[in-house]
Amino acid sequence: MASQEIETLAAALSRLPGLGPRSARRAVLWLIKRRETALVQLLDALSQVQASLVECQVCGNIDTSDPCGVCTDPRRDQRSLCVVEEVADLWALDRARLFTGKYHVLGGRLSALDGVRPEDLAIDRLLARVEAGGIDEVVLAMNATLEGQTTAHYLAERLEKFPLRITQLAHGLPVGGELDYLDEGTLAQAIRARRPVS
Repeated sequence: MASQEIETLAAALSRLPGLGPRSARRAVLWLIKRRETALVQLLDALSQVQASLVECQVCGNIDTSDPCGVCTDPRRDQRSLCVVEEVADLWALDRARLFTGKYHVLGGRLSALDGVRPEDLAIDRLLARVEAGGIDEVVLAMNATLEGQTTAHYLAERLEKFPLRITQLAHGLPVGGELDYLDEGTLAQAIRARRPVS
């Protein structure tokens, strides 16, 4: 039987995605065995990240600077904007290095059941970015869920008044799948085969 502090740490770790109670206990034991090196490094890294994290006011990404590294990268295509639901989706697409434009994070997806309305998402900021000009294409990279596709349809309707091309990721993504869990091959195919929203 472990102390209350160790059990509290294991319980906190078990709330992380992909870690259940047993995996969390194994992680805690591993950290305890390496408390002079790995535990100290982990605590230091967590403290630094906690102190310096900010949300980018341009795109909604999470970074240590505002605007974020993606928004300030001069090599990115300024005319192409990819709209995603969450920061994890941005990171998944950017990790694959297939999209060279800018991003916009909505902060969720429309969901009547969960009470998520358009005003709860960063849709007004998206429309302001498009209205400011200089964007030729908006890629709607919503997850292949009912709520994701509802969000994409709503955005397409709001964006159709602007003189730009509106595309979405190609179908073939697993239904009910989320971008953060897809392999790079699937993401590459989806980006390459994007098509206009009808």
